[in-house]
Amino acid sequence: METKTIRNFILGLVLGGVLVAFALRGAVVEKPITKPLEVVDEESVVTKVVEEATPSVVTVSISKTNIINNNLFPGFDIFGDFFGMQIPKQQQQEQKIEQDIGTGFVISNDGLIVTNKHVVSDTTAKYKVVIGKDEVVEVKEIYRDPENDLAILRVDKKGLTPVKLGDSDKLKVGQTVIAIGTALGEFRSTVTKGVISGLGRGITAGNPFEGSEKLENVIQTDAAINPGNSGGPLFNSAGEVIGVNVAVSQGAQSIGFALPINLIRDSINNFKTTGGFERPYLGVSYQMITKQAALLNEVPAGAYVQALTDNGPAAKAGVKVGDIITEIDGVKLVDNKDISIVSLINKKKIGDEVTIKLWRDKSEVNLRARLEKRV
Repeated sequence: METKTIRNFILGLVLGGVLVAFALRGAVVEKPITKPLEVVDEESVVTKVVEEATPSVVTVSISKTNIINNNLFPGFDIFGDFFGMQIPKQQQQEQKIEQDIGTGFVISNDGLIVTNKHVVSDTTAKYKVVIGKDEVVEVKEIYRDPENDLAILRVDKKGLTPVKLGDSDKLKVGQTVIAIGTALGEFRSTVTKGVISGLGRGITAGNPFEGSEKLENVIQTDAAINPGNSGGPLFNSAGEVIGVNVAVSQGAQSIGFALPINLIRDSINNFKTTGGFERPYLGVSYQMITKQAALLNEVPAGAYVQALTDNGPAAKAGVKVGDIITEIDGVKLVDNKDISIVSLINKKKIGDEVTIKLWRDKSEVNLRARLEKRV
């Protein structure tokens, strides 16, 4: 009995193993259902942005006629008559200039285009924009922003494709950016790619012929920015404009700068509301006092009033030269590039009333000023 029992036990194990093997074999036959993976690489992201954004990027061209005085015989014009020689002294010659000088981008389908103010700084010239490959449209009106290096062009063209505006306050150093523009005023629709190299930069931009301008809180990028890119868009990887290309460092490679789009957005909204760039002003010239200087002189940190505009809002409110403005509408003024009288007033509207807290003769004074249109 014991031998038979052992035999049956072994036979049961063998049969059970066979059944398990068949069961497992059947389970392996059916393949698992998986969804295909969508691989998105950096190259496809860039090409998608370029394809969608390029129709919204335009080339800005200048048209101008210069008068040139040519002296046919230099050095002899003074003595020609003295020796009885009939020498023509000067001839005037017209020189016509037609060339691409910058870039812009469409912000409305009814013909509004953004570029830099310095691109269209010549008020005696005429300007055109090239849309697409070769459609040339004359610029009818130019609105130049007195506060920023920004201009809005109006063309008589409907059905344009506006860009999408992003949020430059959310930018991070290292994120991918794409620039599109007319490099060197010669190569239209040039695409360059890089990263944001720095934020909150302060630079002095300009040239010996047009003067210089201090630009604050600009974006630094290593995407190639060349002369001719000025006024063009700087895109993020989502195809949104996060900056306006404005300058390139002449003394280094791969260092370009762009105005943050949120600064430009405020100007655009102002323009669409007022039809121009009308802004309120307070009418004070000031010097910021650092915390260290304030401690040494036993005064509060703030804006030391150096001068006042005659009959301006601040003067009417009672502000005096020598006052230290410490707060505007409850916002403390500190030696910080992000908080200043200009930045606070630019967020207001003409006719708004603001509260000014200042330090005078070792005591606090509270005043109210009504903002006016800058004349």
